[in-house]
Amino acid sequence: MGYFRMEKGPLAELLVERFENMPPQLRVAARFVLDHPKDVALMSMREQAHQAGVSHSTMMRLARWLGLDGYEDMRSLYARALRETIAGEPARKGRRGDPGYSAAGVVADTLAAQISSLGEYGNAMQFIAAAGLLARSRNLFALGSRSAYPVASHFVHIMSFVAGGDSKVTLVGEMGGQGLDALQHAGRGDVLLAVGMAPYERTTIDVARQAARQGVGVVAITDSSVSPLTRIARETIIVTSNSQSFFRSMAPAFAAVEILAALTAVQSETNAAERVKQSEEQLAAFGIYWKPPR
Repeated sequence: MGYFRMEKGPLAELLVERFENMPPQLRVAARFVLDHPKDVALMSMREQAHQAGVSHSTMMRLARWLGLDGYEDMRSLYARALRETIAGEPARKGRRGDPGYSAAGVVADTLAAQISSLGEYGNAMQFIAAAGLLARSRNLFALGSRSAYPVASHFVHIMSFVAGGDSKVTLVGEMGGQGLDALQHAGRGDVLLAVGMAPYERTTIDVARQAARQGVGVVAITDSSVSPLTRIARETIIVTSNSQSFFRSMAPAFAAVEILAALTAVQSETNAAERVKQSEEQLAAFGIYWKPPR
């Protein structure tokens, strides 16, 4: 149980429960704790305050808001959870300390850990619940803006092999999407996958909220338990977007849609592999694929 507690943080449920009633600055501090549980265990209170963009007194007020005597009590809880996590995992050969350990290795290790965590029990249950909603849907829509757009597009591509009969899978929004009017007649029985990471696109939030008002089931892939999409969605899958470089990583979100598609195919009892084969044979007949010269 230790690894799961550290993945979310030992106070995650309490923070989410009280988040809406917190003053604005406490919300900023709470979000940092929710999204960076390992940093809470390892960094000083002042370092955490700097990373979160709040004063150190705000971090102390957050601890008292949660019923603790001080912030050191919170750090102790997170440090204990981290020790339990490390004790329950195989020891890694400390390559990070080697002088020759490259930036490529650091980034790759981070991505591997983020994607691997998607298979942990709590996350797997989220995937299964979301896949059940998708498998029962009449029509599927996918929405994402900017860096989230390719994730939504990838979802539509692979889910097109799962949809059968009169059901449709539609990409909504900018670039190659059909436009927001594609959701005009959507309603009960339909499902929208909304992908959004901080800083959240207003269009994504507004469209997801309107779809929910129309009775559309919303599934969110987002980066925090206090993301605005979480409050709109029936089912939410939380992925990490932190990276070891200057950009936010979308690799965990891409992995999430692939896991979601695989589980949906199983629950809908669709022979997606056969449909992929038929599609590729049709495309080959049209000369779509490159062939080496004879």
